[in-house]
Amino acid sequence: MATSSSSNIPSPKFPSSSSAKTDAETLRRNRILSSKLYFHVPPSKVPLIYSTSYDIAFLGIEKLHPFNSSKWRHICQFLMTEGILDKNQIVEPLEASQEDLLVVHSESYLNSLKSSLKVSIIIEVPPLALLPNCLVQQKVLHPFRKQVGGTILAGKLAKEQGWAINVGGGFHHCSGEKGGGFCAYADISLCIHYAFVRLNISRVMIIDLDAHQGNGHEMDFAEDRRVYILDMFNTEVYPQDFEARRYIDQKIELVSGTSTDEYLEKLDEALKVAEHKFDPELVVYNAGTDILDGDPLGRLKVSPSGVISRDEKVFRFAKEKNLPLVMLTSGGYMKSSAKVIADSIVNLSKKSLIDLDSGVCSM
Repeated sequence: MATSSSSNIPSPKFPSSSSAKTDAETLRRNRILSSKLYFHVPPSKVPLIYSTSYDIAFLGIEKLHPFNSSKWRHICQFLMTEGILDKNQIVEPLEASQEDLLVVHSESYLNSLKSSLKVSIIIEVPPLALLPNCLVQQKVLHPFRKQVGGTILAGKLAKEQGWAINVGGGFHHCSGEKGGGFCAYADISLCIHYAFVRLNISRVMIIDLDAHQGNGHEMDFAEDRRVYILDMFNTEVYPQDFEARRYIDQKIELVSGTSTDEYLEKLDEALKVAEHKFDPELVVYNAGTDILDGDPLGRLKVSPSGVISRDEKVFRFAKEKNLPLVMLTSGGYMKSSAKVIADSIVNLSKKSLIDLDSGVCSM
């Protein structure tokens, strides 16, 4: 049989999987490096991020979902009314562009959002399906993209100043390929990938204390050992994603009716375990207030003071390890949520865990 030199062997028609993966990583890196979402924030600002564009209000349609879509505005109003914060101190983010979103999302998924029906299913408001998509983009998806920009920027500010709070964000049910549960964009995954590239960070811990399982980021980082996921959630409510649960590094399963004392005890135990399991360089804290007693979707029985204690414990955990921390407000389906979050931020300031005067973390 005749032989031929290796130089005459034709190249494969399709690139190898490793080659394709390298190309995808290079493209992702280039997108992150060319993004405008990281920008200089003057020292007169504090690392608290919000825009009036966060709020969703259109013909009353926002009232068809239990989520209080003016929660974000009310948090800032409470802080300003109490004299804790001046509006000129707030950082306004940029809106995440298509190129920014492609860092995590597939083009096919983003194209699917051009269907009003698809968006109505993701955010669980059926009448949206009847609206022209241009209106859905402007009134619903634009606010979400603005919040995504806030979460990504929060990573940079946390690294620089020790902490950052995005008054919105925390869309933990969305992965790169699938949205759901009022979450259209995977802001947590995006924030972390930007941190890997732009902040020279290689290990991130997600502490997800929303009442619901964070199945979106769990799917996105299923095989990524750079990310450690601690998720404490009610197993009896949405999304009951058993595939995603396999990718939780530290799973704390709760049941409906869990009390404040039991919740905080389990959290103390979980943080002690996490401290010895993983050595992160950044903490992303998903601080949903749907754990509150009376929340129709979370179904737990944690008091407002319990939520404030919870947040303080997580910030202390980061402070003791000298870790930058990003906090996202995530879920919360009662009108009282905004005041509880504002009160918690005030408490963090009083306990010197954050500094709302200069923006510098009290490490």
